Amino acid sequence: MEREREESREKRKNATGVETQIRKNKNLAQKWLMQAQVSPQAWQFCWALLSPDKVPEIQYFGASALHTKISRYWSDIPTDQYESLKTQLFSQIACFSSGSKMVLTRLCVALASLALNTMPEAWPGAVAEMVRVFQEEGGGVDGRARCLALLELLTVLPEEFQTSRLPQYRKGQVRGALGREWGSVCPLLQQLLRRADSPGAVKARVLRCLSSWVLLDVPLSESEGLVHDCFSALPDPELFDTAVEAIVNAISQPDSQRYVNTLLKLVPQVLALQDQLREAVQSGDMETCHGICRIAVTLGENHSRTLLEQVEHWQGFLALVNMIMFCTGIPGHYPVNETTSSLTLTFWYTLQDEIMSFELDRQTVYLQVYRPVYFQLVDVLLHKAQFPSDQEYASWSSDEKEQFRIYRVDISDTLMYVYEMLGAELLSNLYDKLGRLLTNTEQPTSWQHTEALLYGFQSIAETIDVNYSDVIPGLIGLIPRININNVQLADTVMFTIGALAEWLADHPVMLSSVLPLVLQALGNPDLSVSSVSTLKKICRECKYDLPPYATNIVAVSQEVLIKQIHKTSQCMWLMQALGFLLSALPVEDILRNLHSLITPYIQQLEKLADETPNPSNKLAIIHILGLLSNLFTTLDISKQDDESGEGSAPPVKTTPPPPGPNPVVVVLQQVFALIQTVLSKWLNDSQVVEAVCAIFEKSVKTLLHDFAPMVSQLSEMLGQMYSTIPQASALDLTRQMVHIFASETDHFPPIKALFELVTSVTLSIFQQGPRDHPDIVDSFMQLQAQVCFWFLISFTLGVLSLKFPEAPTVKSTCLFFTELLPHCSDVPPVARVVQEDGKLLVQAVLEGIGGGASRSLMDQFAEVLFCLNKHCFALLSVWLKEALQPPGFPSSRVTAEQKDTFSQQILRERVNKRRVKDIVKEFTLVCRGLHGTEYAAEY
Repeated sequence: MEREREESREKRKNATGVETQIRKNKNLAQKWLMQAQVSPQAWQFCWALLSPDKVPEIQYFGASALHTKISRYWSDIPTDQYESLKTQLFSQIACFSSGSKMVLTRLCVALASLALNTMPEAWPGAVAEMVRVFQEEGGGVDGRARCLALLELLTVLPEEFQTSRLPQYRKGQVRGALGREWGSVCPLLQQLLRRADSPGAVKARVLRCLSSWVLLDVPLSESEGLVHDCFSALPDPELFDTAVEAIVNAISQPDSQRYVNTLLKLVPQVLALQDQLREAVQSGDMETCHGICRIAVTLGENHSRTLLEQVEHWQGFLALVNMIMFCTGIPGHYPVNETTSSLTLTFWYTLQDEIMSFELDRQTVYLQVYRPVYFQLVDVLLHKAQFPSDQEYASWSSDEKEQFRIYRVDISDTLMYVYEMLGAELLSNLYDKLGRLLTNTEQPTSWQHTEALLYGFQSIAETIDVNYSDVIPGLIGLIPRININNVQLADTVMFTIGALAEWLADHPVMLSSVLPLVLQALGNPDLSVSSVSTLKKICRECKYDLPPYATNIVAVSQEVLIKQIHKTSQCMWLMQALGFLLSALPVEDILRNLHSLITPYIQQLEKLADETPNPSNKLAIIHILGLLSNLFTTLDISKQDDESGEGSAPPVKTTPPPPGPNPVVVVLQQVFALIQTVLSKWLNDSQVVEAVCAIFEKSVKTLLHDFAPMVSQLSEMLGQMYSTIPQASALDLTRQMVHIFASETDHFPPIKALFELVTSVTLSIFQQGPRDHPDIVDSFMQLQAQVCFWFLISFTLGVLSLKFPEAPTVKSTCLFFTELLPHCSDVPPVARVVQEDGKLLVQAVLEGIGGGASRSLMDQFAEVLFCLNKHCFALLSVWLKEALQPPGFPSSRVTAEQKDTFSQQILRERVNKRRVKDIVKEFTLVCRGLHGTEYAAEY
C-alpha cells in the first residue's frame, strides 16, 4: 500500500513537471509565432500552412499570418501583386467553405482587410465582385456552402473596417465606398431572408450580416425593408436572438432619427409584439421577454424626442411608453425570476429629459399626458423594490442578493430623478400611502410594503433638499409607529432618518422622536452600518442642537464600543460621530467626556506597550490608535463655514476658538509620552508607525494653526523616528506640518530643522541603495514638490529617483521637477542648480524614454521635457544634442537621423504639451523596436 501511494505521488509530481514544461514551451512557442507572423518569410510559409494535409490549428495560424501581413504591413506588398493575392484568397475561401469554420473566418478577415486597403481606387466595386464570384458555379463546392462563405465575408468586412488602422483620411474614403456597396448587399440579404427554402443557418447568417452593416450608419430608410423582415423572423426561436440584435443595431444608429416616417412605421410593429411578450411572461421565457423589451426600449430611448414631436401620432407613442411600463413592472423578483425590468430604467430618464427640454407651452401639454404615467411608474418601481418573503430571500445566493441591492440603488436613482418632474406632490403621495398603511388596523401590513415606501422617501431625501416639504414632520411622526420586526425594514428606517439629518438640523424639536430609535439600533450588530452612519450624519448636521442628548449618546456609544459590537470601520465612524458631537460642547464638557471616553483605551494601550510585540497586540494597538485619530478628525471647537466638510479642502474658520489650549492638543500632550513608548517598541513596523502618524496628521488637518503648541515636540519626535528607521508615513506627516507652519516665523526653526534632518537621512539612504525604499522616495519627492519654494536639494536625488522601477516613485519625481523648473527665472538658486545639473536630468529622462522605464510613464517624462523647453530652451537644445550624441544611447535601435528628428520636434513644441507627449510616445516605440507592431497598436 505504501509503495502504491509513493508511485501515485511520483506520477503526480511528474505530471506537474510536464504541465509546467508545457506551459513554458507554450509561452516560448507563442512568442516565436508572434515573431514569425511579422517576419518577411511569412509570405512564403503561410500558403504552405493552409494546405489540406495540415491540421486546422496549423491552417488557422497560416490564415492569421496572412491577415497580420495584410492589415499591418500593407506597404510591404508591391502593387503588381494585389490581383494575385486577391485571387489566391478567393480560391482559399472557396476551398475552406466546406472546411474548418475558424480558418474560413480568418481567411475572410484577410480578404476583407485587402479590400479595405484597395478600395475604392485599386478595387472599385469590391463587394459586387465578391457577390458575383461566390454566386458563380464551380470549384466542386455546393451552393449552400458558397452562400454561407459569402455571408461570412460580407459580415466580417464592416467589422474589420471598425477595427482597422487606416489613416483618418482613408477611413472617410473607405466608409463612403462601403456605403455605396450597400446597394449590392441589400438585395442579396432580402432575397435570402424572404425565400421560403432558405435554411435556418443561412437566415441566421443574413441577420448577423445585417447587424454588421448597419453599424456603418447605413440609412434606416435603405434598410427599412430588411428591418421589417427581422420582425417577421422574431417568432422563430432559432432566429430570435440574431433578429433582435439586428433590429436594435439598426434603430440605435445616431443617424436613424432623421428618418421619421420609417420610425413611425416601426412603432406599430413593436406594439404588435405585445402578445408574444405576454405569452413569454406567462411561460417564464426570460430570454424572449428580454429581447422584446430591448427592442421597445431601444426605439423609445433613442427616438423619444422625434416621436414626441409627432403630435398627431401621440397615441402610438403613449402605447409604446405603456409597453415599456409593462416591461418595468414585469412580474417576479429581480434577478431571480426576471432580468428584464432593469433594462427600462434609463428610458425613464431619457423621456423625462426630453419632455422637460421643450419650451414651456409644449412642456405643459406633455406633462398633462405623462405626469400620470410617472406617478404610475413610482408605484411600479416601489413594487419592484420590495423584498421577497423572508423564506424566499433566505434561499437566494449571496450574488443574487448583491444584484438585488444594486437594482434597488438604480431604482433609488430613478425615483430621485422623477422627483424633478413630480415635485412635492410625489412626497405627499408617498406620505398618504404610508399613513394609510400604518393606520389601517383592519388589514395586516407586510413589512415589505412599508419598507418600500420608506425606501422611496429615503431615495429622494438623500439628494434632494426636502427642507421645505410640509410632509416631513408627519413622516417623522409616523416612524415611531412602525413595527420594526425585520432587519431590512430597520435598516431602511435608519437610512431614512439619516437622509433627513439636514431637515432635523432645521427642526431640532423633532430629534427627540427619532434619536432613541437610532441609539437603540446602535446595539444591534445586524444594523451596524445603517445605525452608525445615521448617528454620524445626525452628529454632523445637528451638533449644535445635541448638547441635551450628549451624555446619553456618549454613554450608549461607549457601551457598544466596549462590547465590541461593531466591526473596525464602523467603530471609526462612531468615533467621528462623537468628534462632531463633542465639538459643540463647552471646553470643560469636552475634556470631561474625552477623559471618560479615552481613558479605557489609554489604559489598554499602556498595557499593550509593556507587552512583547506580537501580531495580536499589534492589531489591538492599531485599532486604538485608529479610534483616536478618527475622533480627532472631526473634533473641532471653532465654528466653520457650512460649505466645508470632510474630504474637502481645509475648512475656513469663521470664528476664533475659545481661549486656552485646544482640547485635542491637551489630550495629545497627555498621551504623548505613551505614544513615544509605543513607538520605541514598534518603530520597525510600518503599520504601527503609520497609525501613530495618522493621529497627528488628522489632528493637524482639522486644527490647522490651533495645533501650534505641539509643533516643536512633534517635530523633534518625527526627527528621532525618521533618523532611527526612515518610513514614508513620517515624511507625509512632515509634508502636512511644512504646508501649514513653514511660513510662520515662530514655528519656522523646528520645521526647518526637521526638514533638513529628513533630507540628510534620505540622501544617506540614496547613497546606500535607494531602490530598496521606493515608498520613501515617493513621499520624499512629494515633500520636495511641496516645499520647493522654501528649500532646494541637489538634483542628483531626483535624477536617481527617475531611474527607479516603481512607477509611482517616478511619477512623484517628475511632479517635483515640473513644480521646480518654472522657478528658473525667479529663484536664482534654482537657476544655478538647473544650469549645473540639468544635463543629468535630460540624460535620465532620455534613458527612461529609451526603454529604461515603463511605457505608462511617457506622459510624465514628456511633461519634464516640455517644462525644460518652456523655461530653459537655450540650455535644453545644447543638452539634447550632447546627450543624444553617443552611439547606442538611449537605444541601439535608433539611428542618428531619428535622434536628430526627435530633438528638433521637441524643441519646436513650446506651447502644445499634447504634441510633445505624442512625440515622446512615438520615439519610445522606435527605441523599443515596437513601432508598427501590434504591441504598439493600443498605445
